[in-house]
Amino acid sequence: MRRRLYFMLPDVKSAETIEQELLLAKIDDPHIHFLAKDGVNLRRLHVANLLQRTDVLHGLALGMVAGGITGVLAGTALLFYPEFTRTVGLGGILILAVVCAMVGSWISGMIAVSLPNSRLRRFQPAIDRGEILLMVDVPVQRVREIRELIVSHHPEARAKGQDAHIPAFP
Repeated sequence: MRRRLYFMLPDVKSAETIEQELLLAKIDDPHIHFLAKDGVNLRRLHVANLLQRTDVLHGLALGMVAGGITGVLAGTALLFYPEFTRTVGLGGILILAVVCAMVGSWISGMIAVSLPNSRLRRFQPAIDRGEILLMVDVPVQRVREIRELIVSHHPEARAKGQDAHIPAFP
């Protein structure tokens, strides 16, 4: 189980130094993510990927629920037509619900890929000012240690909380 810690950093030099310290503290590179406004050269830093920058995971889940509900309602409405129910049966209605959930998930995901991540909305004003967001995923038992490591060595880094609900991937 991991927690995602958030820090706002003033510049790329500070971000590179903190990344090196995290690597020395045995936090793997895939668990360290940086996000900056467009046009900022993060050089060799591990930039947040599409799943972290956008609302695609939230969109996929929302679309799946909405599509599944639509499919179930459509299938239930078809129960009022006995000739359809005899021909296709309840299995067909279940398949309709699953197909609608998949289509809803696909459509919603295509829309959400162009939206910024809603969990990162609170950091957007600072990112727009040129600051860099550090997201580091750490094991639960190391949260305090890593937070203290960053804050004690880097007074310019501002701790911005943690998120307990990080996806199992990426």
